[in-house]
Amino acid sequence: MAPSISERGTLVPPSPIRKLVPLADEAKKRGTHVFHVNIGQPDIETPPEMLAALRNLKTRVIHYTHSQGEPSYIDALVRYYAGCGIELRPEQINVTTGGSEAIIFAFTIALSPGEEVIIPEPFYTNYIGFSVMAGVTIRPLTTSVEDGFRLPPRERIEALVGPRTRAILLCNPNNPTGTVYTAEEIEAVAAICRERDLWLLTDEVYREFTYDGCKHISALSLAGMEERTIMMDSVSKRYSLCGARVGCLVSRNPEVMSAALRLGQARLCSPLVDQLVARAALDLPENYFEVTVAEYRRRRDAVFDELSKIEGVVTNRPCGAFYNIARLPVDDADRFCRWLLTDFEHEGQTVMLAPGNGFYATEGLGASEVRVAYVLKVEEMRRSMELLRIALEKYGA
Repeated sequence: MAPSISERGTLVPPSPIRKLVPLADEAKKRGTHVFHVNIGQPDIETPPEMLAALRNLKTRVIHYTHSQGEPSYIDALVRYYAGCGIELRPEQINVTTGGSEAIIFAFTIALSPGEEVIIPEPFYTNYIGFSVMAGVTIRPLTTSVEDGFRLPPRERIEALVGPRTRAILLCNPNNPTGTVYTAEEIEAVAAICRERDLWLLTDEVYREFTYDGCKHISALSLAGMEERTIMMDSVSKRYSLCGARVGCLVSRNPEVMSAALRLGQARLCSPLVDQLVARAALDLPENYFEVTVAEYRRRRDAVFDELSKIEGVVTNRPCGAFYNIARLPVDDADRFCRWLLTDFEHEGQTVMLAPGNGFYATEGLGASEVRVAYVLKVEEMRRSMELLRIALEKYGA
């Protein structure tokens, strides 16, 4: 009989985004077409400039590169952030193997095992797994669909700060809610961090994707927060490069960056080829984001319009990213999402959603919610929501 695995190994939860994949695979084997709106995998094509960089790779050896990151790519990132109004020096950027590693690095650097990070919930589900890996505890700050998942008043946030609290994490624009935080909301959090001596961790992967006049405000632009802010970033969604595992950790705190470099040295380096492909972002046309964001806005409007027609669904029009949280007229969205893949099909089609409970740390919350990723073409998103409407009618009956 084998020994037991570690407690840490048992505590990492299955991903609500991916755990139903075997059921989707079985549905496909039965001949059912599955619309995947469970995962943030855009169908927008990777820019041809980046594919060309991959095809035209000249190196004869795929060698190790610097643990901090490929120098030419770091220079490209300095130029990218300058274009966003964020002035950085090369030593303030550490390339990571995807945004996932950047989050793990940030948790490891900012918090010791047993300490706490406050995160508004619902939140990106993998924060739970990363917190388990780092041995830290998430203190959830609950928000709700009824008020657009806005941050609560400062006093309610500050009430969560305890003796073991070391950081507050904001994802802005937010995954999974699509909320874009206002200057007042961000400054309230920053003030708590300054006064209570906390780190501000900020996940800004979706900064370009904002709509309806909403403006993304980077925590790196906040006065008085220069040395207590750690930003995590990724190219995955920005350029439809999800399979190229390239992210970065950014801070103006020299101790943070020294620790990040040592963590980087422990895993040697991030993938060289992926960094060279990501570097080609410098070659993209100036209107790349204008065109891309306009497409996501159309998809968002299609999803919101169709969800608004379904009786019993509660949702809002998100202002950023490409996700929507919807409360459905079901008691157990996890069971409903499984049923969509095992028992439901309409005209040979079904839809795959992400159950909402996996985006919460508070037990029992999100039980009737799902996350919709509007990453497919407008007509496919409309069809997906139509299938959801038909399925809810059949499920309720």
